[in-house]
Amino acid sequence: MKPTLFALSLGLVSSTLMAHDMVPASVQSQPILIHNARVHTAIDGVLDGTDVLFDQGKIVAIGQQLPQEGAKVIDATGQELYPGLIALDSSIGLVEVEMMRASNDSFEVGDSNPQLLAVSAFNPDSELIPTIRVNGITHAQVVPQGKALAGQSSLVSLDSWTIEDALVATAPQFHLYWPTIGYLSKDEEVAAKQLKERDAQITELSQQLEAGYRYFLAEKAGTVAKIDNRWQAALPLYQGKASLFIHANRSQEIERAIAMTRPYGFKLVFVGGYDAWRLADQLNEIGASVIYNRTLSLPLRKDEPVEMSFKIPALLDQAGIPFALGFSGDWNTRNLPFAAGQAAAYGLNKEEALKSITLNATKILGVDDMGAIAVGYRANLVLSKGDILDPASSKIEAVFIDGRQIDLNNRQQQLYQKYLKR
Repeated sequence: MKPTLFALSLGLVSSTLMAHDMVPASVQSQPILIHNARVHTAIDGVLDGTDVLFDQGKIVAIGQQLPQEGAKVIDATGQELYPGLIALDSSIGLVEVEMMRASNDSFEVGDSNPQLLAVSAFNPDSELIPTIRVNGITHAQVVPQGKALAGQSSLVSLDSWTIEDALVATAPQFHLYWPTIGYLSKDEEVAAKQLKERDAQITELSQQLEAGYRYFLAEKAGTVAKIDNRWQAALPLYQGKASLFIHANRSQEIERAIAMTRPYGFKLVFVGGYDAWRLADQLNEIGASVIYNRTLSLPLRKDEPVEMSFKIPALLDQAGIPFALGFSGDWNTRNLPFAAGQAAAYGLNKEEALKSITLNATKILGVDDMGAIAVGYRANLVLSKGDILDPASSKIEAVFIDGRQIDLNNRQQQLYQKYLKR
């Protein structure tokens, strides 16, 4: 009995340590007018000295000197107003302590799990979430990690009581991790073995996609003899109602992925996409998009200039490839706006840099009322005293999600205040 009680108490302590004490905001109860801000719309340029009125979670008017009757007025003179930022390719809410396996729910065993929903393990009370949204990030794409067909991702709000509250409706998002070799050995025998294993994995992946297609044809013909949860879940992908996010970086990987999936007509999004700009013709031909997540990383190859990773967003833009920026990880997702700022410092137009973490992100996810400041859009807004893309000047004053003003307190600020008194 004693070991059982000890284990139970340990579990209660663990769950307490992994829950923040910031209360989710209540539903917007009155109109709010943000007055005289510099508004970065992400859809219609930058508007100086502009008011934004929102009510019941939606933006209802944008202009100068809007009527203030009945509204709570926030004087934003000298401040910048941005759309809420969208963190793509994130494991926020799935991982609490990276090195503690019991608090890491970002992956599952097996190579064929299209039926798995990463959001089923999402923790709305994660201690990390308040440290993310204090940098202006209001939503995240919660992505499963793994091998081959790893499962499905979802878009969530970063202020909610439950998973159901957090979910934002999107089309299904399936994730495929392309087999790759981290570092090819200089030993010829070892290298040959690595290549053989990789090619075997690619063959297995091809067989999985074909098995899913055969199941789709059988279901379409009404001849499915036995329900297979994996391929039943993957039907929207073969029906053209979902996107396939392929995690791949190198040219050869991207080209092979295009060739393998072309017969099925999947809607493709490449995650990583380090070499995607080199394949603009192929990607644009099939209407593929890219989520580039290496802006603050070292170059992929030793003979490339050290700033290569920083320049790729600008190269994608010049190639006409629809793209957004992601920042893979959990706690370090907070650096997303600074990654966009780095891209802007290395050739990407500043407004395009903002779009890459707002409007472009929602377009890739198929959401048409988020990611910009426009009438009819959700009131996901960030008020800052400085440039949100600049870590030296950014100072977030307020964050709104669906019109609800979010508590910006977090564990880091609590500890800072605590030790000020030491």
